[in-house]
Amino acid sequence: MKFTKMQGLGNDYVYVNCFREKIADPSRLAVKISDRHFGVGSDGLILINPSDKADFEMEMYNADGSRGEMCGNGIRCVAKYVYDYGLTDHTSISVETLGGIKYLDLTVKDGKAVLVKVNMGKPELSPEKIPVVSAGEKVVDEPIDVDGQNYRMTCVSMGNPHAVVYVDCDVRNLPLEEIGPKFENHERFPNRVNTEFVRVLDRRTVEMRVWERGSGETLACGTGACAVAVSCVLNGLTEDEVTVKLLGGDLQIKWDREKDTVFMTGPAEVVFDGEWPAEGID
Repeated sequence: MKFTKMQGLGNDYVYVNCFREKIADPSRLAVKISDRHFGVGSDGLILINPSDKADFEMEMYNADGSRGEMCGNGIRCVAKYVYDYGLTDHTSISVETLGGIKYLDLTVKDGKAVLVKVNMGKPELSPEKIPVVSAGEKVVDEPIDVDGQNYRMTCVSMGNPHAVVYVDCDVRNLPLEEIGPKFENHERFPNRVNTEFVRVLDRRTVEMRVWERGSGETLACGTGACAVAVSCVLNGLTEDEVTVKLLGGDLQIKWDREKDTVFMTGPAEVVFDGEWPAEGID
């Protein structure tokens, strides 16, 4: 099986062109291929499939084999892959995901896609659709008890569930390995949750670290950065357009409130191409 390892701000996945390859058990393969000691090493597996609803389909699996609805960094890499590897010559494409169809615009330089702008769609704020257990119409600056510690969170779905928590300290000093799993598996999140820990630097800049369900801490999370931007506006902390600084680099996020649409712009890069042994596919 031929594959390509790609990364968006250090959020890395193994990509497989399923116009050519067939995988019987992608969940099992995701666990094996993501292992950073005995596999390729990645945050998960993404299959690029034909689609009867869009130009392409992105089928995403986390490192633990669970199916993910959407990945902002991953979908930018899908766009780069299909352009750079000749599956399309269009610089505007659509990609089907479990989180809905997304529309992407590519910036091309010397025949390669170097920057991708993604129309991430409408942020979902209804608790039952995120989902998060809450009695209100929105979860904005709402208290939550996690293992005896009180936090305040704002919840947003960008095709997958996010809980945004603001901190006053340098996010790099947070014990994320300890806190992250407790949020991920908290009883208030029926489908588990991705959690962003955020410090606001100014009205146009924030920094964050993220604990992703099924993968643990990653260097970047595109849907998480979008959820953070929406959360910041809802809490009156930033302007509608903000630079989100992640461990892997920066993303530009804009919430067009007139259209109720979030746009994300960032890079995507190929790390290397490789082959996975046939006996290790199923």
